[in-house]
Amino acid sequence: MALRAPYHDRSEAGRRLVEDLERYRGRHYLIVLGLARGGVPVAYEVARALHAPLDVLVVRKLAPPGHEELAIGALASGGYRFVNEELVQLFGFAPEDMDALAAREQVELEREERVLRDNRPLPDVKGKTVILVDDGLATGASMRVAVAAIRGLNAAQVVVAVPVAAPDSCDAVAESADDTVCAVTPQPFFAVGEWYEDFAPTTDDEVRELLRKPRS
Repeated sequence: MALRAPYHDRSEAGRRLVEDLERYRGRHYLIVLGLARGGVPVAYEVARALHAPLDVLVVRKLAPPGHEELAIGALASGGYRFVNEELVQLFGFAPEDMDALAAREQVELEREERVLRDNRPLPDVKGKTVILVDDGLATGASMRVAVAAIRGLNAAQVVVAVPVAAPDSCDAVAESADDTVCAVTPQPFFAVGEWYEDFAPTTDDEVRELLRKPRS
């Protein structure tokens, strides 16, 4: 699918993403989880269109200093961790470097859990179809750890849905998900933010507001 134009913002991306998720409309035991924080505005539009519950899954990138948008690994709620060994070697990270980076990000993950979820536990996904939504896939590290986390909670089906993705990352994520929707896979890819006119960071307040906002 060719990209007609950059998405204006995450909300528009979510509305367009739904076009590729119509088969899930009306399905029982469906829940949509947006990856914190940028995936939540996209996920809100998906949940609204599919008439599904919406919640947030907290994931933290493990990024080398000076390359904050490049995830060489990721952490997710529930103690899940994914590391891209090829990128770790490329940046010359020793195991102790990754452990130190993960420890710092774990503190922020726990803070976001408290702030974004108001100390609520993750929803019960056992036996449900879970659509994991983010604003895009660059290396795919965040989504791969998210898939592992939801599988660990015994979801019946794990679906990955993103508006834009690097082709190789989409293929890699598809190996662990039951269904994968990457609406556009431009080549060359560059970075997720390149495909949005407005890619301003999503704030904690915006996430909380979207989780409370009616979806009818």
